[in-house]
Amino acid sequence: MARPSAFLRIPKERVGVLIGPEGDTKKTIEKKLSVELQVDSEAGGVTLTLAEKADDPSMLFRAKDVVTAIGRGFSSEHALRLIDDEEAVLDVIDLRTIFGRSESDIKRVKGRIIGMAGKTRRIIEEITDTNVCVYGHTISIIGGIEQAQVAREAIQMLIDGSLHNKVYRFLHRKRRDLKKKKLELWKKPEEE
Repeated sequence: MARPSAFLRIPKERVGVLIGPEGDTKKTIEKKLSVELQVDSEAGGVTLTLAEKADDPSMLFRAKDVVTAIGRGFSSEHALRLIDDEEAVLDVIDLRTIFGRSESDIKRVKGRIIGMAGKTRRIIEEITDTNVCVYGHTISIIGGIEQAQVAREAIQMLIDGSLHNKVYRFLHRKRRDLKKKKLELWKKPEEE
């Protein structure tokens, strides 16, 4: 019986990050997720195959997310968060679906999201406890489901042209809401 597999393509300049020094990153992905990676360095093609000893077929999807994250510009450490953190998800926003092929609009929006000396991206990351990467024509987010959703909303506000101060206020408000929600989970139910 054929083992489940998937194929995806990453930019050629990201192949080295996927493989890692002395193949360490590739080996880590293969070991932790019970998959085999075959990397075509010339074309940037990556074939992921579930290992024979794998007991969870969903690991193939997790491995695909990790490889995609590296292809979308994340460092191997940030991409491996998708393995180590059960709650972590990868969310990719393709600016071409919003602006078509308008390179000037894409460049302008990327600049708004990054901010002066990376300030805006850093604020989004710190407040939402996510990792944000602006690479090529995409903006990618790695974080918990709720945190990634808040980061995506903030980025969408910037794409739509909202002022940075308005976005920062939104982020601070959402952080308070998330903290409040987390505290409510830990409260003991009142005795009757």
